[in-house]
Amino acid sequence: SFLPDDKERTGEEAVAGHLIDIARKHGLDISRQPVLPGRRNLLVRLKPAGKVRQRILLAPHMDVVPAEDSQFKPRIRNGRLYGRGACDTKGCVATYFHVLCQLARQKQRPQHTEIIFVGLVDEEHMQSGSRAYAIKGPKADLAIVGEPTKLQVVTAHKGDLWWQLKVTGKAAHGATPHLGTSAIHRMSRIVDALLTDYAASLSKRRHPLLGSPTINIGVIRGGTQPNIVPETCTIDIDRRTIPGETEASVRKEIQGATRRHRLKIDFLDLRGVPCDPLETDPGLPLVRQLMKAAGRRKTTGEDFFTDASPIAGAGTPAVLYGPGDIAQAHTAGEWVELAQVDKAVAVLKRFLEGLA
Repeated sequence: SFLPDDKERTGEEAVAGHLIDIARKHGLDISRQPVLPGRRNLLVRLKPAGKVRQRILLAPHMDVVPAEDSQFKPRIRNGRLYGRGACDTKGCVATYFHVLCQLARQKQRPQHTEIIFVGLVDEEHMQSGSRAYAIKGPKADLAIVGEPTKLQVVTAHKGDLWWQLKVTGKAAHGATPHLGTSAIHRMSRIVDALLTDYAASLSKRRHPLLGSPTINIGVIRGGTQPNIVPETCTIDIDRRTIPGETEASVRKEIQGATRRHRLKIDFLDLRGVPCDPLETDPGLPLVRQLMKAAGRRKTTGEDFFTDASPIAGAGTPAVLYGPGDIAQAHTAGEWVELAQVDKAVAVLKRFLEGLA
């Protein structure tokens, strides 16, 4: 696992080291891409027999959300692999890397298609791995990003804005509250406006794959002690966006939703990096070929944010595909169905072999 205050950050490196050992046995090209201190993306290449005419990325992430050590002990029961990270996304890591090794063992490699396995770091926190890869490259004709999609081909997901909103009041002694102005009371009006009228307006806006944008207020802070009228109050909001919405347009909407209260609201971006929605054309030839290999007629969308967005934003069309269900991710009893892993391997192998 990876803990933000763990100086060794051994989890991602241990995974990368294990994959490197396997890659060497298969004669694959290996390189590392610095991202953060002590944290590096892993790039493993299968070069084609001839000149490179197209490039495919297989891009799962190697980190997981923190958990107790006991949750990392893998166990197999009733056709499922249990353990933290099994679904999100070691099932994808195993799928993608196994396919790469299978192709490397074959006598005839893809003629003109370079396949790059990219083990990304830091997806669960700030997507630093995919953001670094987006800058440093190389770009590709299609990136298949590893996420648990229940073997669906996903071409769209929501974006994510994290903001802190702050209002101020006037401090006073709790025995004479009429001499002050409660920032908490002011903020309560903002919370009510955002979670009622504004949320209702969002429900009327729909995307064919993603449904409606949403807003959630996850944290509220205000005041210091009971006998002081609170001078400041803040809320942390999570605003999920759909294609067509921008940071500027959403900020303007929120300001409009609270304007009738005539309060000055300060905005603080809690991420500091763009988290735009993903929308990849399902009609792209490579996407259509992947859908055919997966036996799917239509693509789907997801609510959660992924590494696909930074990669697509840099010019590489990206989709999500992998075994597992996001409902199992980050849970104490996380699991992935091994039959889905096997099926995902067969689908990706069929897709990559068909590119010749």
